[in-house]
Amino acid sequence: MYIYIDTGNIDEIKKAAATGLINGVTTNPTLIAKEGKDFPTVIKSIVKILKDAGIRDDFTVSAEVNSTTAPEMIKEGLGYAKWDKHVIVKLPMTTEGLVAAQEFARRGIRTNVTLCFSPNQALLAAKANAFIISPFVGRIDDTGGDGMALIKEIKQIYANYGYKTKVLVASVRSPSHVREAALAGADIATIPYKVFEQLIGHPLTDKGLAQFAKDYADYKTKITGVKPTK
Repeated sequence: MYIYIDTGNIDEIKKAAATGLINGVTTNPTLIAKEGKDFPTVIKSIVKILKDAGIRDDFTVSAEVNSTTAPEMIKEGLGYAKWDKHVIVKLPMTTEGLVAAQEFARRGIRTNVTLCFSPNQALLAAKANAFIISPFVGRIDDTGGDGMALIKEIKQIYANYGYKTKVLVASVRSPSHVREAALAGADIATIPYKVFEQLIGHPLTDKGLAQFAKDYADYKTKITGVKPTK
């Protein structure tokens, strides 16, 4: 399963990319607005960071349109696609967005259809030849639903008909969501940087390392007769 970082924060992206463990970045107008920087500049900077970090060449950076009609989305997205081959156009899960997705597919431009909350929406996105569909599991959980059940249903529908659209688990709130996404066979999980850090750490790992360090220090003292200095 690929792991993307869901942020517009350049410092977070640099730290995540330096680990060599991520495969892309997703953004949205809200995340970009938090940074207070020009949208094209942020997207192009993200692409450069991932390239400089030596991330696998199949990485993508999702850039979301702000238009509401298909012609406007297409015009906007065509501009995004010129920035770099790794930039894919993020479209809303609307009739206009699906019309635009089909036109982009005809032009060989990849899209990420976002704000998906039902299997039927995911089915239509696949029929529109979206490259990625982004179901929002956390928001579904917030309303008392089961976000991961949606992921499993989408995967089953796509398997039934051989759709190639990738399932990206979005609105991830915890490491548990990442684990469940992997168990469900999701292609991608896009996660906040805080959750990415939580994937790496564990209290028992910290406890074990501390014990190993203490045991080795005791061993060195025993064989040398010299207590280590702090």
